[in-house]
Amino acid sequence: MKLTLLVVGKTTDKHLDYLISDYTDRMRHYLSFEFRVIPELRNAKNLTHDQQKQQEGQLILNNIDSSTRLLLLDEHGKQRRSIDFADYIQQLLNNGRNVCFVVGGPYGFSQAVYDRADGMISLSDMTFSHQMIRLLFVEQLYRAMTILHGEPYHHE
Repeated sequence: MKLTLLVVGKTTDKHLDYLISDYTDRMRHYLSFEFRVIPELRNAKNLTHDQQKQQEGQLILNNIDSSTRLLLLDEHGKQRRSIDFADYIQQLLNNGRNVCFVVGGPYGFSQAVYDRADGMISLSDMTFSHQMIRLLFVEQLYRAMTILHGEPYHHE
């Protein structure tokens, strides 16, 4: 089983990029994990927000195998405490299917992506930039793995 975080556009802040890489490297100790970037659209400034979502949505769907479980990081998704998120990750691991979490572009997801999704997760009631959410997610995934392995990273 492989777990992927698929994001639209490269991380532009070098500090965020460093921290994302750090947690991504740590994660590989526990599971097969890939951080994959879909290149930003060219001439996005000439597109409406809806056109941008549609084109990004097609690129997202082109990067997802039909047997892969697709989970969106979306403000309307289900929130979980870190311990509950760890249990959720364990359920996904037990299922054996590849899992792909997706962070969309700045305007969210197209309807086609929502239609294909198997679920949605929200990390907070607050809104974060699509750049920042990458770091928050990989840290929470790392935290989940340490919880599942009984390691002392998480304190409750």
